This record gives sequence, structure tokens and C-alpha cells, in this order.
Amino acid sequence: MSEHLTVVTHPLVQHKLSLMRDKSASTPLFRQLLREISQLLAYEITRELPLTRKTIATPIEEMQAPVLDGKKLALISILRAGNGLLDGVLELIPGARVGFVGLYRDEETLQPIQYYFKVPHGLKDRLVIAVDPMLATGNSSAAAVKLLKDAGASNIRFMCLLAAPEGIVRMKEAHPDVPIVTASVDSHLNEKGYIVPGLGDAGDRMFGTK
Repeated sequence: MSEHLTVVTHPLVQHKLSLMRDKSASTPLFRQLLREISQLLAYEITRELPLTRKTIATPIEEMQAPVLDGKKLALISILRAGNGLLDGVLELIPGARVGFVGLYRDEETLQPIQYYFKVPHGLKDRLVIAVDPMLATGNSSAAAVKLLKDAGASNIRFMCLLAAPEGIVRMKEAHPDVPIVTASVDSHLNEKGYIVPGLGDAGDRMFGTK
């Protein structure tokens, strides 16, 4: 996880992403695919979690078995669309602590406006994984990561479904210490700040609000 950007090219990830991009995909299907793909991305972003050993008894004998070390990690959903990724990762790591950062984008300035912030205690001692399906302009993501750093987090990773080159550059400038894991780097942003070709508004498609 030393590289700033990791693109997960696994065939299952790419196949599911293509199904999600299709505008004919129903809201239930979109949700299901997002949950499934989030688990595959989580597998990659947690690849280097620290392990320790503890004594357990198998049906055959005792052994020193590897288990996760340190405080439980923190999953931070950047509302509202982040919740779609959060649900899938929580199925994989049910013991994780959970927090929420509420930001919405001013459609005129494309700048983030904060409306909610609630995160677990002890972020400085935890691996923090921030999740948001879309890394578009990068403004909201960079603002969310700054809030997490202000709350004490020092080991942060960012997981998204799609990223635009502009968002990657913005995040790298603002937070070069935060690795990004994504399923795709798309072409560019359009004049409204949407990722092209993208998949539309992830929140609207997930919650059926359009």
C-alpha cells in the first residue's frame, strides 16, 4: 500500500462495475452490486493489516494462529453515498468502528459544505478507511480527510468505486500520505463536475431518488 493509487483490476470487480454503469440497472441491482464490489475493494485495501498470534485449540491440537492486531479499524462513510460501500465492508469486518462525515457539494462552486461529523474515539490508534463511491473533483474527499486528521487520525486510506484524474491530483496535493484504492480511473470531469463516462449520481441510483 505504498503507492498513492491502486486500481483493482480483478475481473470480478471490472465485471460488476460494468453492470453498475449500465443506466438500465435497477436500484436494487445497483445496491447489490455496490455491496459486492465494496467487499472486493476492501480485500485489497486491508491487505497489509498487522497480525499477531494467539493460542487456539483446533479439533486436532493447539496452535499459534494469526489474528488481527491492534485496535479495531474505523470505517468512515462520507455521506450519503458512502453508506453503500460501508454496508459491504461491514459484512466483511463486522467488528469495525463506524463514523460519518456529512458533506454536500455546492452545485455552483463545487465546494463541499459540512453538515455532520461523528466519528469513533481513538482515531490516532486506528487504521481509518474513508469510503465514498465517487472521487470526482476531490474537494469533498480532501475536506473529509482533513476533518479526520483534525480528529486525530494519522493512518488513513481512501476507498472509492470510480476516480477522475482531477480528483486523484487534488487528493495527492492535499493528502499525499493517504493511499487511494479504486476500481477505475475514468476519463475526465464534465462541466458539472460529474465523472465521465462514470455511472451518474451514485447516491441517486443507490437510493432511487431520481
